[in-house]
Amino acid sequence: MARTRQLLLLRHAKSSWDDPKLVDFDRPLSSRGERAAPLMGAEIARRGWRPDLALVSPAIRTLQTWQLASAGWPRPLPPADFPQGLYEASADAVLAEAQTAPASVRCLLIVGHNPGLEDFARELAGPGSDSTAMRSMAEKFSTAGLARFEIDVAWDALQFGAARLTHFLKPRDLG
Repeated sequence: MARTRQLLLLRHAKSSWDDPKLVDFDRPLSSRGERAAPLMGAEIARRGWRPDLALVSPAIRTLQTWQLASAGWPRPLPPADFPQGLYEASADAVLAEAQTAPASVRCLLIVGHNPGLEDFARELAGPGSDSTAMRSMAEKFSTAGLARFEIDVAWDALQFGAARLTHFLKPRDLG
């Protein structure tokens, strides 16, 4: 059996709607989002969940979430890829992106958007998932929400229902 891998799903932090002329792709983080992203990044580091690779939607708000979340981590930062397919991705598209992670990656972080990220998380959670985390995630996959999964298969063999949800954290849970 393969060693257990970790998958972290981080929804982008709260975005701004202040400029109605901006297209969705170009919306930046709001001030609330600028506070939440580093809080979640610090929690990832505190828990020892630092990823080996990040897959980040190329939209402005996800790029800013990644930059702020990882800003306090030791250097060098893990490599990051910015696949266009993560922007407005369905659950199937998020799965396809996760399946591309190299076998050497033990912890993968995906920074993306709802509804696809939430749909992916719900479909991915299988037997052995933590019931408290499942309930919390089902209530709302809030902006800057973080789901942590354990996976016992290779990335290219990942399928829906094949992971254990172990944690679901929201910025408000952290203070």
